[in-house]
Amino acid sequence: MQLGTRWDVGAETPGTLSEAMARAIGRVEAELEADGIDTAGWRWTLTWLERRPAAELDDGTVVREAHDGSVVTIEPSDG
Repeated sequence: MQLGTRWDVGAETPGTLSEAMARAIGRVEAELEADGIDTAGWRWTLTWLERRPAAELDDGTVVREAHDGSVVTIEPSDG
């Protein structure tokens, strides 16, 4: 695993991410805003596993790109 970078919610995504990843991250952020959730101070953490990106938000939401290029969003569990 390789640590990539961190960035604030609402900031531009790293240029190393695919357009599909950037769109998925944008959708997550838009949903949080629509739900009225205050994300001030929240950040994304980008890591690389087997050369594929995974971005994790401070609340536990993960956006991951698979080997086939598909992108999946995993919501945090309420456990």
